[in-house]
Amino acid sequence: MKILVFAHLQEQIGTSELELDWEAQTVQTFKEAFQQSYGIDSLDQVMIAVNEEFARSQAMIQKNDVVALIPPVSGG
Repeated sequence: MKILVFAHLQEQIGTSELELDWEAQTVQTFKEAFQQSYGIDSLDQVMIAVNEEFARSQAMIQKNDVVALIPPVSGG
């Protein structure tokens, strides 16, 4: 699966894009595994988009999907 990372997560991981050979899983399982694999404190406030559509926790992510991690942003 192709992973797109934005804002402070991009800075923490050191890249804006990753290719992961992970099995199909729910969004919630993905968030937990990604957080643990990359040493991220919390993804609780991060929105997940799968193939350019926001996804709920129980939605499935397939091996060939594009997943975007979108943290909350502030600004004015």
